[in-house]
Amino acid sequence: MAKRPRGSVHHRRRVRGLADSFEDLVSNALDAIPDPFARALDEVAVVIEDAPTPTQLRESGLGPDDGLYGLYEGVPRTEYAADWSFSPNKITLFRNALVEDFDDPVELEHEVWVTVIHELAHHIGIGEARLHEMGMD
Repeated sequence: MAKRPRGSVHHRRRVRGLADSFEDLVSNALDAIPDPFARALDEVAVVIEDAPTPTQLRESGLGPDDGLYGLYEGVPRTEYAADWSFSPNKITLFRNALVEDFDDPVELEHEVWVTVIHELAHHIGIGEARLHEMGMD
């Protein structure tokens, strides 16, 4: 889960145009993931939401004034077992937080890519501590 304190939200008008192309940024980020990691995308849905739900924030240990760029929900590959029952794996990218915090298109594109990689890493079993060591927090 990529989390950070919420910043200013007074850029709403300026960021609307960036939000229009957000889907393209996500698509480009997904296309840029190299094999063998790209194959992990076959096991996980990638969705875009405007903002996390109160439940997602609460379960992530965040309050209503905290922001979230992305969230992995599911069972990491490293925890699959014979008695595992099907649970859909999902990466959600939160458009509003990303667009509001990165009004420069180049920075936004980079942060979308970082967030996709961060959440996909959770799916393949890489935890927050290791991601921090790798500079992907």
